[in-house]
Amino acid sequence: MMNKKLSIRICTSILCVLLGGVVAITAIIGFVPTALALEYNKEILTEADFSGRDLTDSSFTKANLKKSNFSGANLNGVSFFAANLESANFEGADLSNATLDSARFIKANLTNAVLEGAFAANAKFDGAIIDGADFTDVLLRPDEQKKLCQVAKGTNPITGRETRDSLFCP
Repeated sequence: MMNKKLSIRICTSILCVLLGGVVAITAIIGFVPTALALEYNKEILTEADFSGRDLTDSSFTKANLKKSNFSGANLNGVSFFAANLESANFEGADLSNATLDSARFIKANLTNAVLEGAFAANAKFDGAIIDGADFTDVLLRPDEQKKLCQVAKGTNPITGRETRDSLFCP
């Protein structure tokens, strides 16, 4: 009788451990990690390579990103407030809902980038390449919008929108 009770207790303990293991594995496998927002505020990151990375909601406030590569990157909700983005590559990047206020995109490559819903008041785009870029619902200063319209051309391959239409060019 004592051996039977001991056997039942051992089996119950083993089953509890196995069940706990199954629950833990299910929880781990079922957990899909989201992109971690990173902070690069005030960093000097000239010629840095962020191409193809998921940088959702990260912050590059006042960072020096001259000649950096963000091609194909997910930059949704990213803050580039007052960042130096001179000659940076944003080809095919998703800048939707990004904060671009006071950023300097001087000679930056924004070919086929999506900037939908970005806040770009006071951003400078002198000499930027914007072929196929989508500026739908982007808040721009009227003088910057006028400058961009002078060079706007192409259709964004992701959204299908004409660059000139997204800028409300005449």
